[in-house]
Amino acid sequence: MSLVNESKIYIEGIKQAFDEMRHHKLRTALTLLGMIFGVGAVIAMLSVGEGAEREALKMIESMGVRNLVVNARTSDGEALKSIREHSIGLSLRDVESAQDTLPFVENWSAQKQVKTFSLFSLEGRSDAQVKGVTPSYFDLSALKMSEGAAFDSKDEAHYRQVAVLGPEAARSLFPQGKAIGSVIKINHQWFTVVGVLTDAQNGKSKIQGVKLGGERNEVFIPLATALKKMNFKSLEDELDAFKVSLAEGVEPSLAAKSLRHLISRRHGGEKDYDIVVPADLLAQHQKTQQIFNIVMACVAGISLLVGGIGIMNIMLATIMERTGEIGLLRALGARRKDIARQFLIESIVISATGGVIGIGVGLLLAFVISSAAGWPVAWSPFAIVLALGVCMTIGVGFGLYPAKKAAKLDPIVALQRD
Repeated sequence: MSLVNESKIYIEGIKQAFDEMRHHKLRTALTLLGMIFGVGAVIAMLSVGEGAEREALKMIESMGVRNLVVNARTSDGEALKSIREHSIGLSLRDVESAQDTLPFVENWSAQKQVKTFSLFSLEGRSDAQVKGVTPSYFDLSALKMSEGAAFDSKDEAHYRQVAVLGPEAARSLFPQGKAIGSVIKINHQWFTVVGVLTDAQNGKSKIQGVKLGGERNEVFIPLATALKKMNFKSLEDELDAFKVSLAEGVEPSLAAKSLRHLISRRHGGEKDYDIVVPADLLAQHQKTQQIFNIVMACVAGISLLVGGIGIMNIMLATIMERTGEIGLLRALGARRKDIARQFLIESIVISATGGVIGIGVGLLLAFVISSAAGWPVAWSPFAIVLALGVCMTIGVGFGLYPAKKAAKLDPIVALQRD
């Protein structure tokens, strides 16, 4: 048989399959439901999972996978006084000591939040937080400038009153958009704006409980300027946090142990700090996401299994209804493989139709989840190809038995049943 004739046979088979579906609309619709919900669940699951994975990678990148972050623990009252008997808190001397004694520390940055009661320009006001940071903060946090440039070590060494604005803070303080070279007043001090960050907004503010992505509505000034010219409480930590970058080939978890040992000795054994390992956060997030994917895959698998059973049932019922037709076709010269092929085509067409509708339902479901729960989604061509592949497999798998059963009918007995 030529390729053209073979193609015509398959095309006619597909047309006949759609005719049968139109002839039994309600039964076909009920059969399709299992496939639609199963495929929809697969598409939604993979879209949400892919979106969460990309978001996590973006957020971890802002912390730096090769970095360690040390945060000061907040205490007050008598508890703080008791801690200060053994530890002066997180300070520049801690991070400088780490750089001097730990060979794997390549670079570091530090930060201190300024308690702000007034922040305004000649054009507007802002509720942005103000942070004193070292110049290296921007590189280690993967922050880029849309306008101007970050302050440098000379600015810090001379206690210059310069500032870098987050994009949201810049819009509040300078609605006209002319921030560079303008001045802002932080509490009682005037600062000149030298840079504005790019507007790279993240969908989440936390990952595994760690707060991230607040730079959009923040103002950054040199750390040395902040410590010298801003007011802080006498017992509070000199730093809120510092970050160290690790040399290539160093295991972050092992480096964290060494850093913890160093700081513990300097702080007299007081647990007044926390060490965050971004690489461990990423691994934990991926593990959590994997569990979520497995659960959703099981739910989707059950729906697809139900859909496959429904396809088998409808095909078996179709055989009973079309027994006479099968007998007539066999009497007119149709071979067993022709009968089997037709019923297998019908099974595949039903499952593929359910799959296509399910893809639309899945995309819609992912959009609804994103809007309602605030979860990020990412459309993946792999998800669509996978869903269609699963549908075709189910169509073949659950249609094979009915097709063989139809092909094995005795033509004489089939004609007698009509």
